[in-house]
Amino acid sequence: MDGETLSMFDKDLEGNLYKIWNRMSSGSYFPPPVKRVEIPKKDGRTRPLGIPTVADRVAQMVAKQVLEPLVEPMFHEDSYGYRPGRSALDAVAKARERCWRLDWVIDLDIKGFFDNLPHDLILKAVRHHTESDSALKWIPLYVERWLKAPAQREDGTLQERTAGTPQGGVISPLLANLFMHYAFDAWMGRVFPNVPFERYADDAVIHCVSLAQAKYVLEGVRRRLKDKGLELHPEKTKIVYCKDDSRPGDHDHTAFDFLSYTFRGRSVKTRDGKLFVGFNPAMSDKAKKAAREAIREWKLTTKMNTKTLSELASFINPIVRGWVNYYGRFHRSECLELLDYLNLVLARWAKRKYKRFHRDWTAAFRWLGDIAHQRQEGLFYHWTLGIRPGGWAGRAG
Repeated sequence: MDGETLSMFDKDLEGNLYKIWNRMSSGSYFPPPVKRVEIPKKDGRTRPLGIPTVADRVAQMVAKQVLEPLVEPMFHEDSYGYRPGRSALDAVAKARERCWRLDWVIDLDIKGFFDNLPHDLILKAVRHHTESDSALKWIPLYVERWLKAPAQREDGTLQERTAGTPQGGVISPLLANLFMHYAFDAWMGRVFPNVPFERYADDAVIHCVSLAQAKYVLEGVRRRLKDKGLELHPEKTKIVYCKDDSRPGDHDHTAFDFLSYTFRGRSVKTRDGKLFVGFNPAMSDKAKKAAREAIREWKLTTKMNTKTLSELASFINPIVRGWVNYYGRFHRSECLELLDYLNLVLARWAKRKYKRFHRDWTAAFRWLGDIAHQRQEGLFYHWTLGIRPGGWAGRAG
């Protein structure tokens, strides 16, 4: 909101940190408004982010580093989001394991989660963990101020906030986890102790033994969250049958998305080479579409047409490695097939850069293939995985 960048803040780091410490220690720190930014979503709508100033992010991190050790030990073992030593892939792995054992899944989607978290319940939870120590009274004081700090719209006007915690704030994920621990995780443990689930922030799946149990649990969760000020999305929340070769019958929904993985029946080979359909996760179509869009946004044929192939590799490889490390953990072929498109874009870059290839796709692919197979096979990370121009390694040159 104030236009200050990290590098600008760093120019007088000691002085800036002293100001924050001085105000926080005296109780006179008041957070400035957060900058409201609308981020496009995959469904065409937008997601509102609240971006704090650099100084306010520092202040929030101070509180987070004190509050997190107090609440982290009591968080549920099936809560994975924004927690030390836990990852989204851990949640996907656990969901896969339970889908093999239990036939039904409730795919939960909470409507406007971060925007609708009740301030009074968040503060009640924070005070519960800090009130026994008088030295920690500053934490609920500042948490309340962060929750109530207004949002500044693009036109400069301020919007009062009576609910929610800014998605973009440093302390927001911890506050959301704390709220959901009491509103959902601990409640599930009391009311449905034998019904397992995985939760990553507001994204959760619940595993059930039957359709009847799934309907019963879903209605209970719906009432519970409504009582705590939240609403399940009526269209995105659904009951899913984990259909595979071992499960007869059918259902309206036989697939669901969780953390950018699609769970559904997929052909799998046994150790002796036989094929069967198992219920497994793989990179979702939405994630593939987003990755393709990211590749297009690199604008290799225009903005990067003056770069060398090695310079392109230095830019592209860290991104592709990140995709493969995440989406390649389960059913890796779905992720790797996406990277064939990247070879097409590289060939298009070569056609645009070198006159001799302007009208000859075949020559451009042959040139890239020669580099990938003969001269610099490790230049691009996806080439080292066998995704080279001309096809998989060993197929075509």
